[in-house]
Amino acid sequence: MASPRLLLASLLLSYLCFASSQASAPKVSLALYYETLCPYCSRFMVNHLAKIFDDGLISIVDLDLIPYGNARVNSNASIACQHGTYECLLNTVEACAISVWPDVSEHFKFIYCVEQLVVVGKYKNWETCFQETGLDSTAVMKCYESGCGKKLELQYAAKTDALQPPHKYVPWVVVDGQPLYEDYENFESYVCQAYTGDLPKACEVQPLTIHPKWIASSSDQVTYTDGVIIPPVMRKEHDMKIKMLI
Repeated sequence: MASPRLLLASLLLSYLCFASSQASAPKVSLALYYETLCPYCSRFMVNHLAKIFDDGLISIVDLDLIPYGNARVNSNASIACQHGTYECLLNTVEACAISVWPDVSEHFKFIYCVEQLVVVGKYKNWETCFQETGLDSTAVMKCYESGCGKKLELQYAAKTDALQPPHKYVPWVVVDGQPLYEDYENFESYVCQAYTGDLPKACEVQPLTIHPKWIASSSDQVTYTDGVIIPPVMRKEHDMKIKMLI
């Protein structure tokens, strides 16, 4: 029979090996390419993506938000946004928030508040989100007004344009470099499948079947790069066809 000291040493070694294995397991890269006034993007963020902060999945995720979407950079370096001038403004504000508050729990809290307002058609009240979240507006507004925000958006433009395969619509969700296409709402299953460490409880309720080659159809909840899907509350603004120089 093994001595108590030998048994204790064996248990300690097993624990250390397990802990080492867990510590070495890399987080799963989860990237969301979106535009702020895309109705499907905002609903995805509010109704689906936000859940990872509640169910604990964020502990194994490296979340990267890229607020640019289907915008275009003109020859004079101005940016034309798919849903008009206010989308350019909010894309830039959210880019500034990500830069000013690099902690994902902070910048997502602010962005979630803004996108909630988009969902209910009150996005022009976005500045109330500073008070709502308790975050100081000074650095974000300075970033936006100084032109730093435009530089960030140009960086996001280059990052979006470099996607392989190229994005065809938004929201465009990528897990460990692989786009999920129209199966993006099922992103948690892909994250759980990709993680090599001990799975959190959130993964226990995820379906085992995933669709890595999901094909788009006319009824899918996406906004294509070559077309615009506009909620009624935004139609008047879009019809003005204003391009914002940021």
